[in-house]
Amino acid sequence: MDSEELKNRTKQFAHRCVKLALALPNTVLGNHIRGQLIRCETSVVSNYRATCIAQSKASFISKLSIVLEETDESHFWLEFIVDEDLLIRKLVEPLLDKANELIAIFISSRKTARQES
Repeated sequence: MDSEELKNRTKQFAHRCVKLALALPNTVLGNHIRGQLIRCETSVVSNYRATCIAQSKASFISKLSIVLEETDESHFWLEFIVDEDLLIRKLVEPLLDKANELIAIFISSRKTARQES
């Protein structure tokens, strides 16, 4: 998978997470999670784009680590939505699967980059 394809995948994932976040109930918890999920997921996209233009291997690895952390946080909030029964599991599970896929990709990429430096 090349960087353009991964840019598109992370962007589509962000759009889907935003739509899911907007469907959360208008409660104190729902509003909190909505903000957290939108913040961390849009951070995945913006930081991945920054990773693609990193000026050094060390910068690439550092930025990729941020992307990985934000993707993992997105996964956490998606899990929390299910745990708290804020939305039906069937709506959230496809995004949990996508988050797991992205986490695996970013872990593998970081490992490869570290081995090459």
